[in-house]
Amino acid sequence: MIARARTISVVAIILGGTIAIIASTQTWLEVTLRVGATTSLPVPGAAAFPLLAPLSLAALALGLALSIVGRVLRYVFGVIAAAIGVGLLIGSGRIGIEQPLDAVAAAVTEATGLSGASAIADLVASLAVTAWPFAAAAAGVLVLVGGLLTVLTAHRWRAGGRRYRRDAAVTDAPSGSRPYDAIDSWDDLSHGQDPTDR
Repeated sequence: MIARARTISVVAIILGGTIAIIASTQTWLEVTLRVGATTSLPVPGAAAFPLLAPLSLAALALGLALSIVGRVLRYVFGVIAAAIGVGLLIGSGRIGIEQPLDAVAAAVTEATGLSGASAIADLVASLAVTAWPFAAAAAGVLVLVGGLLTVLTAHRWRAGGRRYRRDAAVTDAPSGSRPYDAIDSWDDLSHGQDPTDR
C-alpha cells in the first residue's frame, strides 16, 4: 500500500504538471471586440494566467525529484506541491468562472495598441471561455492531492536513491581470510573505489 501511495503521489503531481503545461499553450478565452475586428481574438493560457507555465514546470520538477529525495525533502516537496496545486486551482478556476478582463488585457493591448482598464472594458464586446481553464484547474487538484498524499505517507516510503550513496560501513579490505579476487574488484567498483589502487 505504501509503495502504491508513493507511486500515486508522484504520478498525480507529474500528470497535473503535464496537463497544466499543455493547457498553457491552448486558447482559454475568445475575445470579441466592439470595433475593428471581424474575428474573435484568442487568448492562450500563458497570457491569461502568467504564472501557469512556471507553476506547471515546478510541479513537473517536484514530481520527478520525489522519486529520489530523502525523507525531509519529501515533506518539503509535498508542501510545495500542495501550494502549487492550490495556486493552479484558484488561478485557473477564477479565469474559467469569472472571465475577468485583466486576463485578456495583454492580448487586447497587443492587438489594438490601447491599454488601461477602462479602455479595454470599452473595447471588449464579449468573452467566451473554452474548457482549458477547467482542465488546468483539474490539473491543480491532481497536484494538490499528490502533495497532500506525499505529506501524509512520506514517512513510510522506502529510502530512494540508495544506489547513488556510498555505504559508510564499506571497508577497504575484503572480509574474511580468503584471497582478494575478481568479485571483490567488482564490489569495489560498485562502491566507487578503484580496484587497481590495491
